Amino acid sequence: MKLASQNRESPPNLGLHGRTAIITGASDGIGRTFALSFAQAGAEIILVSRTHDKLVDVQRAVQVAGGHADVICSDLSRLADIRAMADRIEGIIGKAMSKLILVNNAGFGFTKAAVDITEEDWDRVLDVHTKGTFFCSQLVGKMMIERGYGKIINLSSTWSTSTDDGKCVYGLAKAAISYMTAALSTEWAPLGVRVNALAPTATVTDATRKTMEEDPARAQTLLGRIKLGRFANPSDLVGAALFLASPASDFITGHTLFVDGGWHAAG
Repeated sequence: MKLASQNRESPPNLGLHGRTAIITGASDGIGRTFALSFAQAGAEIILVSRTHDKLVDVQRAVQVAGGHADVICSDLSRLADIRAMADRIEGIIGKAMSKLILVNNAGFGFTKAAVDITEEDWDRVLDVHTKGTFFCSQLVGKMMIERGYGKIINLSSTWSTSTDDGKCVYGLAKAAISYMTAALSTEWAPLGVRVNALAPTATVTDATRKTMEEDPARAQTLLGRIKLGRFANPSDLVGAALFLASPASDFITGHTLFVDGGWHAAG
């Protein structure tokens, strides 16, 4: 039986030096903010998205901040693209045994009445959020298992446990991500890979700001469910993401951490 050591140590290490962070959906919004924050914390960055020009802009911003980033264009709703992405990652990291972080951030907001959902809607939401998250985790997870260590952070949502008109398909996709997080953590913990999720509430990005402005009544309804009285900004998620990516959280796996201003606690 292995007992925990009783030695007293310095405060937890929240730095990411000597680590490579792969961030999907990195061209804007939450993904862009994570890329810059992880680079400032010392990580080498691999940016993944479908939009090359936006990725190059983020790459430049990382470099201006003193970091280094590589760019991979990939449509993560397609398994062939995910496999090509994994090959590129292996080419970038080579045989270096740097510790890997994967942030499965690629996704999009979706609200549509259940009676109006089409097969195309279903496939688009599930392919990006669940298929993309699973196969990115699988292929990058293999690299982590080879190294005996890794951190995967999936993006779930408050909608994984909450309901509202129009959120059926999006919510079930995010609930699947939280379940996947727990299931993978159980399977991979003995192999040194920690898998956790972040569940943000409504977060103001360029994309969501337009939606909120187009339907202010709905925006106000959502705001009423956030007990801290405001929407999240991408920067509100950084502390939780850095914690889960860093050595400070090495004894945490299988957890979905709600970053939601009190939404989940209020039920």
